[in-house]
Amino acid sequence: MSAIRLLLADVDGTLLTPEKVLTERARNAVRKLRAAGIAFAVTSGRPPRGMEMLIGPLDLTTPIAAFNGGMLVRPDLSLIEERVLPASVVGPVVETIERHRLDVWIYRGADWFVRRAHGAHVDREQWTVRFPPTVVSGFDELHDRVVKIVGVGDDQTLVAGCEADLREQFGDHVSAARSQPYYLDVTHPNANKGAVLNCLSRLLKIPPAETATIGDMPNDILMFALSGLSIAMGNASPDVQRAARRVTTSNEREGFATAVERYVLS
Repeated sequence: MSAIRLLLADVDGTLLTPEKVLTERARNAVRKLRAAGIAFAVTSGRPPRGMEMLIGPLDLTTPIAAFNGGMLVRPDLSLIEERVLPASVVGPVVETIERHRLDVWIYRGADWFVRRAHGAHVDREQWTVRFPPTVVSGFDELHDRVVKIVGVGDDQTLVAGCEADLREQFGDHVSAARSQPYYLDVTHPNANKGAVLNCLSRLLKIPPAETATIGDMPNDILMFALSGLSIAMGNASPDVQRAARRVTTSNEREGFATAVERYVLS
């Protein structure tokens, strides 16, 4: 295996605890990476503003991949690249999600739109990303510049069924993957974590073979497949763990810091 020069980390379920806390041990692990000459970057289904709380504590200098790669921004949140969904698919995607009895969220630029102010997981998401959504009566006027559509629901069977239906219906025109068991993210086909890794490789001039990746959800598998070292969290599903070369402890037990110390720095 090549020497590791970059660690690309998922955020929720990986870098943060279940309570969305960035621990001191995790912060110290990133400091150790930097001292060893290893760059550190983050990628998430979150909007850019939802990762602003990490920039100072981690002293981030690398591009930040929001919306699973739908937007790539600098640490000052200025735009580097944006991949939006074709306007022609937004309405049909929304219809398919609603047919599966899931709530719909739309992200457009820096804005988050919902139909119900206190719908499923809205309050929790607002607390997580630290800004409120805009409540609208419908999405008919929001078909352009859409970076991400989310199907939201607590019935995991419905969410999984919707994911399969979207992939069959839209094929290569969208990327559809769960970022949490209750969140189904629909983005541009090139807005996925595998594409994020390739983009960072180009911008930072670090080959994928010299990159380590760490995550916990099915949408992390695409970056696992391209990286020289892939690490699944202990809280990941068996399928995600099987897709990685290494498995660390859970995010309740400092799995991120443990992975840095045990697998990356070693």
